[in-house]
Amino acid sequence: MATAGMMVFPMLVDVYSGSPAWRAFAVASVFSAGIGASLTFRNRGSLRAGLTLRQAFMLTPLSWFSVAAVSAMPFFFSDYGIVSRSLADSVFEAVSGITTTGATVIAGLDDAPPGLLLWRAILQWMGGIGIIATAIAILPALGIGGMQLFRTESSDRSEKAMPRVRQIAKTIGAIYLGLTLLATLTYWLAGMQLFDAVAHALTSIATGGYSTSDGSFGTWEANGIQWFATAFMLAGSIPFVLYVRLVAGDHMALWDRQVRTMLTFLALVILLMGLWLALSGQYAIEPAFRHAAFNVVSVVTTTGYATVDYAAWGNVAIGVFFGLTFIGGCTGSTAGGIKIFRFEVMAVMLKAHFMRLLFPRGVFPRSYAGRPLDDEIIGSVVAFFAVFFMCYLFLTIGLMAFGLDFLTSASGAATALSNVGPGLGDIIGPAGNFSSLPDGAKWLLSFGMLLGRLELFTVLVLFVPRFWRS
Repeated sequence: MATAGMMVFPMLVDVYSGSPAWRAFAVASVFSAGIGASLTFRNRGSLRAGLTLRQAFMLTPLSWFSVAAVSAMPFFFSDYGIVSRSLADSVFEAVSGITTTGATVIAGLDDAPPGLLLWRAILQWMGGIGIIATAIAILPALGIGGMQLFRTESSDRSEKAMPRVRQIAKTIGAIYLGLTLLATLTYWLAGMQLFDAVAHALTSIATGGYSTSDGSFGTWEANGIQWFATAFMLAGSIPFVLYVRLVAGDHMALWDRQVRTMLTFLALVILLMGLWLALSGQYAIEPAFRHAAFNVVSVVTTTGYATVDYAAWGNVAIGVFFGLTFIGGCTGSTAGGIKIFRFEVMAVMLKAHFMRLLFPRGVFPRSYAGRPLDDEIIGSVVAFFAVFFMCYLFLTIGLMAFGLDFLTSASGAATALSNVGPGLGDIIGPAGNFSSLPDGAKWLLSFGMLLGRLELFTVLVLFVPRFWRS
C-alpha cells in the first residue's frame, strides 16, 4: 500500500508535464493498493504474538520480491526504453531500483518521461530506508553473516523493546529525510534544475546511483557538484544508528571503528589513484583527484554513479575498480557489498591464527570494537565469505552460459551481488547499460541483486528442503 502511495508522485509529475505515462502509474497504483488492502484486512490481528524465526526468514525475502514485482508495473506499461514491453527488462529495472543497485536497461534518460525518472529515484530511496530497517531489526536476530554484533533494541522481538524500537525507527526516518532534503538543496543551489536535484538527492542518500542523464554525474561539473555528491554518498554509507547516537548527544558517535576503517581505506585508494591519473598525464591535479574521489567512493559505497568512463583509464584502473566492487560500506547503512566490518573480523581472525602458528602456547584474544568475538560470530562471517564467492562463481558461469564474455560476466556477477550498478567492459561498463543482455541473463542478475541485498542466507534458506518441514 505504501508503494501504491509512492506511485502517486510520479503520476502527478507526468500529468503536469503532459506525458501519457501517467496512465501506467495509475493502473499500477490501483493494482498494488488492492493487493495491499486485501492482505491487510485478511490478516489483521493475526500477528499479535510476533514472528517466529521461520516466519521472519519467510517474510523478509517475500516482502522484497513482492514490492519489486508491483514496482515493475510502471516500467512495463509505460513502455519507455523497454522493448516490446519486456517483462525481463521491467523486472530488472525495478529490482535494480529497490535493491539500490543502479544497473539499468534504459537508454535515452535525458528524454525519458519525468515521472519514470522520478519513480526510479523513489524506488531507490525506498530500498535504502528498507535495507536500513532490515539490517538493524531483522538480520541481527537471524544471526546472518556476523550481524549478531549489531544487535540492538530494534532486533529484539519482545514487547518490552517495542517502544524503543519505534523511537529508533522514527529518528532514523527523520534523519534519512533530513539528509535527502539537505542534498536536494545543495544540488539545487550548486546549479542543478530542481527536478534533477530531487532525483539525485533521493539516489545519493540511498547510495543507489540512478541518474536522470545518460552521462550520470559527468553531466554536472560546475560549482563543486561532484564533490558534494561524493560527500552525500559517504553520508549514506555510514551506519544510521550512529546518526541516532549523534542526535542524542554523543558527539563522537561517527568516529566508529567501521567508519574509521572505511575512511582510511578510501583515502589511501583515492590518493594512489589520483596520483596515478595525474602523473600519467590523463588529468590535471584537481580533475584527477576529483574523478578519483568520486568514482572510488561511488563504487565502494555501491552507489554506481560515474563522472567518466573509468574503464578507459587502463588495465590498472580496471583491476582496481573490479576489486573495489566487492568491498561495500558499513553495516546499518544504505550501502551493499560484503561490508567493512566483515573484512575487519576476518583480519582479526587471521591475525590470531598467524600468531598461534608462531607461538603455539600463546593466548591471543579475538575482539572487535572492544567486544569479544565468539566462535559463532566468526563462523558466521567465514560462512558468509564462502557462500558469497560460491554464489559469485555460480553467477559468473551462468552469465557466460548465455554467451557473454568473461569480463562482462565476472563484473556483472560482482556488481549484482554487491549492488554496485555498472560493471566493466564495453557492454555494461560506466558508459554502457544492460539492455543488450539476453533475457535469461537479466533474470539471473535480478535474482543476484536480491540475493546480495538480503545478505544471501535470508534467500538461500528458502531452498533448503528442511526449512519447509513442520
